[in-house]
Amino acid sequence: MRRQSLPYPRLDRFVVDGGHPIGGTIAAAGNKNEALPVLAASLLVMGEVVVDNVPRIEDVSILLEALQQLGVAVRWDDTHTLRLDSTGLLDTDPEAALAARIRGSVLLVPGMLARRGRAPFPRPGGDRIGRRRLDTHLAALETLGASRGGATSELRIERRFRGAEVFLDETSVTATENAVMAAVLADGHTVIDNAASEPHVRGLCRFLTAAGAHIEGVGTNRLRIEGVAELRPLRHSLGPDHIEVGSLMALAAMTGGEIRITDVVADDLRMIRLVYRRLGVDTRMEGSTLVVPRGQSLAIASDADGAIPRIDDAPWPGFPADLTSLALVLATQCRGTVLIHEKLFESRLFFVDGLIAMGARIVLCDPHRAVVVGPTDLHAATLASPDIRAGMALIAAALCARGRSVILNAHQVDRGYERIDERLRSLGARISRAQT
Repeated sequence: MRRQSLPYPRLDRFVVDGGHPIGGTIAAAGNKNEALPVLAASLLVMGEVVVDNVPRIEDVSILLEALQQLGVAVRWDDTHTLRLDSTGLLDTDPEAALAARIRGSVLLVPGMLARRGRAPFPRPGGDRIGRRRLDTHLAALETLGASRGGATSELRIERRFRGAEVFLDETSVTATENAVMAAVLADGHTVIDNAASEPHVRGLCRFLTAAGAHIEGVGTNRLRIEGVAELRPLRHSLGPDHIEVGSLMALAAMTGGEIRITDVVADDLRMIRLVYRRLGVDTRMEGSTLVVPRGQSLAIASDADGAIPRIDDAPWPGFPADLTSLALVLATQCRGTVLIHEKLFESRLFFVDGLIAMGARIVLCDPHRAVVVGPTDLHAATLASPDIRAGMALIAAALCARGRSVILNAHQVDRGYERIDERLRSLGARISRAQT
């Protein structure tokens, strides 16, 4: 099956008429950051894998094309259900240019090693939000038996991975996922310490366990895995995307509307709701539906000693780095002063020059810290989206700004948010897509 291209050109732009509240009911999309490792893990299964609730986003489309180049049979059953079968895996490699388009291409490495004994090790692709080192991935895979081949960009393994004690030098989500995928088919017992425990890591572990893997400690920073000889075919449903939920929460609060987001997991939102509450955004849970009422106070809560509060990201269960950009834009509409501290990526905050051009009062102290003073009446501007999350943050800013804004590089947002213009229009947003 050839790649099913997304129904819009890559040079699209968003045109946004701001100043109108968004509100209504919307279902959370499937988790982008769970979709990529789960689809990559289909390489470990001999037989058919069915995955439900798959978001139709550009990053998924690119990874599917890479899997097809490896010989995986791919078929969409319906809009969000995929069937994959890697029985006919080839000894060819995905095109280097294709693999370089997304960070998730590195997730294909354990499956290729386990099934055919070698794998190219791609340069990191995806968002340019700072250096995104692969040393942790290499160290984990080498500890589990992989070695560098004749070229430094290729890994090899003899027969099978072998169980070992793995200590990750950083709590990397993708490195944890690669170590887990290698360990489930390893010969013997593996312990992974300093493992990431985000919802999407837990989702991958649930997928592998349903396929017959033996994994203990899911949701903690120590995973214990007993390798098995093979994994069986299975059906798996991706969890809701808590990053998208957090994005929609910010949009509703900023524009003054009431939104109901269905099919969420409350435990995945605890820190997001806590941080947003410090910015004056109150929410409530009604079963599996999150409600953001209209009429938010949007008043930043000072620290107990009267000091300027700080919002910073951290590995799970800390505030997700992928929502730092949204929190910063939200703060421009809140009364008070807050320090936004992006500790993980040194280039993520560079999009704030666009917000300053819209009238926001922001001091970029250094690559990791910005002071935001609000509220500010933003005005329309023409801006370029540098990455997925900054692009969504700029859409949020445009939705509450006066006048018509244009967001260039719409494909950046399309990489992580499914049909975001259509879905926001269903909530009353005045946003359209135009070709540059």
